Amino acid sequence: MNERPLVLVTVGTDHHRFDRLIAWVDAWAAGAGDRVRCVVQHGSSRAPEHAEARDFLDHAELLELMERAAVVVTHAGASTIGEARRLGRLPVIVPRDPTLEEIVDGHQIDFLRRIADKGLVVACASEEDLHGRLDALLDDPRRYLLAEGDSGAAQAAAVRRTGTLIDTLMAVASGPSDAPEPEAAEAGEWPEVTVVIATRDRPELLRTAIDAVLAQDYPGEIHCLVVHDQAEPDHGLALEKDRRRVSVTVNGRTPGLAGARNTGILAATGTLVAFCDDDDRWLPGKLTAQVTALRATPGAVLACCGIRVLYGETTVDRTLDRRTVAFADLLRSRLTELHPSTFVLRRDALVDGFGLVSEEVPGSYGEDYEFLLRAARHGVIVNVPDVHVEVLWHQRSYFAQRWRTIADALDWLLERFPEFRLVPAGRARITGQIAFAEAASGRRRAALRWAARTARANWREPRAYLAVAVALRLVGADRIVRFLHRRGRGI
Repeated sequence: MNERPLVLVTVGTDHHRFDRLIAWVDAWAAGAGDRVRCVVQHGSSRAPEHAEARDFLDHAELLELMERAAVVVTHAGASTIGEARRLGRLPVIVPRDPTLEEIVDGHQIDFLRRIADKGLVVACASEEDLHGRLDALLDDPRRYLLAEGDSGAAQAAAVRRTGTLIDTLMAVASGPSDAPEPEAAEAGEWPEVTVVIATRDRPELLRTAIDAVLAQDYPGEIHCLVVHDQAEPDHGLALEKDRRRVSVTVNGRTPGLAGARNTGILAATGTLVAFCDDDDRWLPGKLTAQVTALRATPGAVLACCGIRVLYGETTVDRTLDRRTVAFADLLRSRLTELHPSTFVLRRDALVDGFGLVSEEVPGSYGEDYEFLLRAARHGVIVNVPDVHVEVLWHQRSYFAQRWRTIADALDWLLERFPEFRLVPAGRARITGQIAFAEAASGRRRAALRWAARTARANWREPRAYLAVAVALRLVGADRIVRFLHRRGRGI
């Protein structure tokens, strides 16, 4: 450990100010003088005068400082507490207080009470209490280091899981997110964006997609990385001109879309990464609008936008009339407006945070939704409520085995995200889809069981009754799917 103990204070990126904690720490830092190094990540709160002020720390930098810190002081945020314990630190916690407008409700106080009773953190109720805890550090710099074996991943995961469930319950009860509209983009150079286009045997559509990416009015550099999946690479696509370049590689991971995207993510050179399917087309202002929204929103990890669905002779615009999307929003609804060809992400939050595209989803069905759920658990998703991408939906029939794969994938999703149990309507939506897929694959008994389960959870869920109709052979599954697709929707 360094000669001077490092005190790390972090309050996250919530737009609610936490000036109270910053002032308490800053007063202590003034008295401690040169005996300690105190780094304060203050977010939207007032910057300290005596401690080192940092408005934002990216995830990698935060973890690096945690590993070096003698103590981590923070609010009652589950993710930060879990990371601190995983790195062997006993966190010192001051919860945000809703009566002081530091947060919208009292869930941090409730959460802190639960984990403090189990000895997982040190709770502070007053400025004097916090100063006393920090003074103890000057006498014993190892006071807040966990004993060997006391910082296991299981305990850290338990802290994060408890906190996430409480956060989700509060968010579900409060309804859809309604955060303030982003302001102007932060100053500085426009970051380089790596656009990952995974492709397989669609050369004409691919060239259209690439041309649309290169034609963006974005002021910064764009690197279009084409990842050929289970196909010979077309090196004739490579070019470099002005602030645009195209390079070509092959999928070196699991065959399929998820592995191809991950190959591109890991090879990306830009600080931002975007996805574009090889049969979709970006409209000219897409990238500028989304990067502006990302840079204007502290804590944002991913940006989306509206889409224009092209299905045969039908054109349907799908936009989401909100500026941010929370985890609870995605539990309620898939929000299909959030199409992967609209995704623009901070690469560090992806690689060092919520993780790559899952290559474990059965048949890769719904991997985009699973990816969105993990992203929303990790940080803020911002949305530009305008159409900036044209999405081509192909006319095709699903064979029985494909429907079975869909049912397996959705069942896997429910197991992966137990939070769906907190949102009956959202869980019924998934179970209704499983019922429909089982019916379409000819598994009548399984379809009726899932349909009954869906109706018990939410009798208004229409997929339950569609599944029954298909199971009883009153209507064909493909006919229903085509009907929905002509309206820009899916089952």
